[in-house]
This record gives sequence, C-alpha cells and structure tokens, in this order.
Amino acid sequence: MRARLRAQAAAAWLAALLLPAGCVGTGPPVVDAPAIVTPKPPAFEMPPPEPREFRAAWVATVANIDWPSQPGLPAAAQRAEATALLDRAASLGLNALILQVRPAGDALYPSALEPWSEYLTGAQGRAPAPAYDPLTFWIQGAQARGIELHVWFNPFRARHSSARTPLVAPHLAVRQPALARRYGDQLWLDPGEPAAAAHTLAVVADVVRRYDIDAVHIDDYFYPYPVKVGDADVPFPDDATHARYRIGGGLLARDDWRRANVDALVQEMHATVRRIKPWVRFGISPFGLGRPDRRPPGVTGFSQFDQLYADVERWFESGWLDYLAPQLYWPIDRAGQPFPVLLDYWIEQNRARRHVWPGLFTSRITRGEPLGPQSWPGREILDQVALQRTRPGAGGHIHFSMAALMQDRDGVATLLQRGLYATPALVPATPWLDDQPPPAPLLRLAGARIDIEPGAGEAAARWAVWRRLGGAWVFAVLPAAQRSFALDGADAVVVSAVDRVGNVSARSVVRVP
Repeated sequence: MRARLRAQAAAAWLAALLLPAGCVGTGPPVVDAPAIVTPKPPAFEMPPPEPREFRAAWVATVANIDWPSQPGLPAAAQRAEATALLDRAASLGLNALILQVRPAGDALYPSALEPWSEYLTGAQGRAPAPAYDPLTFWIQGAQARGIELHVWFNPFRARHSSARTPLVAPHLAVRQPALARRYGDQLWLDPGEPAAAAHTLAVVADVVRRYDIDAVHIDDYFYPYPVKVGDADVPFPDDATHARYRIGGGLLARDDWRRANVDALVQEMHATVRRIKPWVRFGISPFGLGRPDRRPPGVTGFSQFDQLYADVERWFESGWLDYLAPQLYWPIDRAGQPFPVLLDYWIEQNRARRHVWPGLFTSRITRGEPLGPQSWPGREILDQVALQRTRPGAGGHIHFSMAALMQDRDGVATLLQRGLYATPALVPATPWLDDQPPPAPLLRLAGARIDIEPGAGEAAARWAVWRRLGGAWVFAVLPAAQRSFALDGADAVVVSAVDRVGNVSARSVVRVP
C-alpha cells in the first residue's frame, strides 16, 4: 500500500513538472493554482453536465422581413443592422441563427451561379457598394459571439411576389427559361426538371465549399402551396414535364412522381453536404402537420404530403437529415392542431434518432392589437418553450422570426432573457457525424483572469466555462477566439473545449486560493 502511494505521489509530482507553471490539465488529481500537487487532494465536487438546448431564430431576407430592413441600404447600414441582430441574439441567449441566403434563385453573397438579391441592394444583380461579402460578415459575427450560423435556401422558388426588379443573368430562369413555370403571382423552377434540381444542388455545394458554415437549412417550400381560383386549386403547370417522364419509360402517376422528385432532392442534398464537409449538418423545417394517414386522432388541416409532395416522414425515417424543425405554428390548445400533440407526433416518427427542434410562431405576437387567432400573447411562446422542455425527444426550438425578438413584442424577449434563457446552453451534440471529443485545454491563472491554451489536435469551436461563485456553479459559453476571461470572484473554474458538432472535451480545473 505504501509503495503504491509513493508511486502515485511521484507520478503526480512528475505530471506537475511537465505542465507550464500555473497550468492544469484534466481529471484528477485536482490542482490548486499556483500548482500545488498533493498525493491525496481534498474532495472537489465538479459542476453538473453542461446545459444543452438548441435556441435559434430564423433571419428572413425575402421581402425584407428581418434583414436588411429595406432594399438598397448602404453597405455600412446593412452591416450595422446585422450587428444589431447578432448582438440581440447573443444577449438573449440564442446559440444559433438561420440566415436566408437564397430567397428566390438569387444570392445574398457573391456567386457565379446566381445574381445578387434585390432584397439586399434594391435591384437584382447589383452588388453591394462598397463591395463586401455579407455572408462572410454574418459568419464572422456569429463565430465571434459563440453562435452557430445555419444558411437557409429555398430550393425551387424563382421569383417572389414581392420582387420589383427584373430577373437578370445568371438567374436560371434567364439562362434556361424552359425550366421555370409561372404559377399565380410567382415563378418556380419545375422540380420535375432534372436540370433545375441539379442547379439547386450546385448552389448548395458552392456555399458549403466556400464558407465556414455550421449547417444547411431548407424550409417548407418544395412544390408551391396551391393557388386557388374560388374553391378550386389551380394545377401546377408540369404536364409537359410529366409527359416527357412517361415517354422516357417512367411508370409513376403524377403525385407519386412529384414526391419522388422531392425525395431525390432531399436525399442528394443530404449526401452532397456530407461529402463536402462531414461536420456540416443538414436541417429541414417542413409544414407542421404530418401525413393524413398517420395523424393522431382529431388532428386536421392541410396535407403537405398531398399538396407540397413532401413525404417528410420518409426523409425522417431514412435519416436524410440531421435535424427536423416542424413548423408548429399553432397554440397549445388549438382545436385540430394542438401544439403538444403535434410535437409528440414528430418525436414518435424519429426512428433514425435525429434532432427534433420545433419551429415556434413567435411573430404571431403582435403589438397593440386585440388578442385572437392571429394575435398571441407573449406567454404563449414562453409556455411552448417550457412544454418542449418536458419532452426528452425534443432538444430545442426555433423562433420565427428575429423581428419579434428584436421588437420585444409583449415583453417576450425580456422574459426569455431573464427566465427560460437565463442560463446559457450548448447546442445538442450530433454523435452520428462525430462522437470523438476534442482535446482538453490547458488553463493558466493570471492574476484575476484565466488564460486558455488550446490542446493539441482538433480546434475548438467554443469553450464551456463553469465558475464557482459563493459555492454555486455559474455556466457560460465563450467563442473559441476568446482565450482569456475574468474570474469575477470565482474560487474555482472548470473549462472544456467544444467542437463543431457539440462534443465536449475532458474538463480542465483551476482552484483559486
């Protein structure tokens, strides 16, 4: 026994010599700073596991819903508005933003494949002046705040009804007009045209290759929502496309063929992202109601399976995505579409064990209007967040959209900040992409601050930091670029590295005498 104790003491003494003065590594023995190692250190109670919850908001650019506030602003004003959005997201406790970069066959970043968006500069094809790359600005701003940036594409919309300037090259509807279809007051690329789908995939691949993004995101628009004349739906004009498919030997009826077109796009988009950068996630935010033949009793309403030709359950079961964010845009007690019943439905469909992060209709909170079906109190969103937390199968949520949080409608942002978001959270890990933890950092006590030295190997994306203040552990998330932080009176600090997909390293500990 004495020999073993002597050996342990010698090993601890040697380990202390191998560390820079004032630094500590991971695991026992716990090292006080300055470094004093004892064979049997006093008991030390570690903090709990790091909190995890996806807290995000959509930043819509179509029709200038969220950013920029109007088309044609000077570049400096665009950047100032983006900075304000990023600052608000960070101050609220959000850990991700989902930025729309392709509203309608256009781009909010420099692209050789598609023209600049008029929602950015006021005229399609016109570059920002003075020149800058908005997507790079958003990525750098998000990373500096420890926030993930997901980029949001609309796969097939070619022109939105709010557009005011003409299409210009290299817009696909200009270069290959035979691929586009006029439908109602909008223009759509035909999902049945292989060249249209290939172009969308090329656009996504281009962004994944060139930008340091965290995820690719698509929404609920596949085939368009039906246009009505009276009570009748106007057919989407793809007779010629389907006829060509049948002449070529295809056997599927029109509806099944349309679903097969969308299935192929989703499957290949997932595979494309994975081939280029395996750590980049792929998420989909479909309409919130499932297939009519699978719905829980009492659930009624629009069928995306039959009218958008989106077989979401198949994609989910097949694992062709990393997270599903069904748009659950109804109140908790809405007859026919009750929020908790719909959330439970999508959790039950999660046979591939992917993330479920429902979309919340935070923009239904309005200001100065009587409450009703189209105007909710802020408490509704708070209750939905609290309810989501009671479901282990749902690890977070997304607000539509940032505008409501920026305006603090009915105090919802303030209440989230002070209550449900008072403690920061890490994004849930995605172990099917990577389950290996990054190297632990080394910590150095430098006066009233802690300096962080990254471990050798995989770079950290952020730091998970615990400070012990007055006997209670307080959690914070810091960006990877931040290599020092104040003790703020803490008598102990625990820090872990967090990688791009949420894996957490072993913990490094400093105890302050």
